[in-house]
Amino acid sequence: MSKKVAVVTGANKGIGLAIVKGLCKAGFKGDILLTARNEKLGQEAIAGLQAEGCKNVIFHQLDICDQGSSLKLKKFLEEKYGGLDVLVNNAGIAFKNSATEPFGEQAEVTMRTNFWGTLWVCHALLPILRPNARVVNVSSFVSKKSLDQSNPELQAKFRSKDLSEEELCLLMGEFVHAAQTGDHTAQGWPNTAYGTTKIGVTVLSKIQARVLSETRPGDGILLNACCPGWVRTDMAGQNASKSPEEGAETPVYLAMLPEGAKEPHGQLVWDKTVQEW
Repeated sequence: MSKKVAVVTGANKGIGLAIVKGLCKAGFKGDILLTARNEKLGQEAIAGLQAEGCKNVIFHQLDICDQGSSLKLKKFLEEKYGGLDVLVNNAGIAFKNSATEPFGEQAEVTMRTNFWGTLWVCHALLPILRPNARVVNVSSFVSKKSLDQSNPELQAKFRSKDLSEEELCLLMGEFVHAAQTGDHTAQGWPNTAYGTTKIGVTVLSKIQARVLSETRPGDGILLNACCPGWVRTDMAGQNASKSPEEGAETPVYLAMLPEGAKEPHGQLVWDKTVQEW
């Protein structure tokens, strides 16, 4: 039961796949669960990794937008491993600039995956974290840019040390509602669905880290948000400046922080460096 285990979401391609490969090459001692919605694509990714010498990778189906799917994964982890040592919440989506869907629809769909999906995975899996576990929520530098484009009142809320998870959830819901009614910019929100969902992920990470410090103070668990950078993926396109392997460097660094490390914790980290929020 004491074998170590890591979970990476949205890992059949792009940055997620590069994170799995990076954990393997960094010498993660245990099983690495590559999770994805589509079993066929997931199994193909596993076959490719095993051909490259990553023998400790296993596929497990996970649709982060389905709460039942996260709970199934929790049950599997509890029964097979007795807990969880590394969680990398990488799964996420973004509409292309050329997308024709109404902004309100883009806001709802993007929020469901990037914020709510990440939250649901955390609700399922954070309770089974073992001492010295590492959690990495993949956010984006766009979250900081979008925060700076919000009005002063929203900025103050998103920078508040006292904001609760419930209050953050209400704010994310308010953005989607405002986007659907076309009032989001008038209400001081940035004009980006993706950026606002990633504000949510960064602030959620800060809240989760604070709660872990309060509820499990001696357990040495570290939780951070990170920005992989502008990476050549299906999402960002082929003009981006980083390869997926380069994009995986910071998430892997945070997932492999040595036992006994006290920081970073509750930070937004980019190129292995803590960013001002």
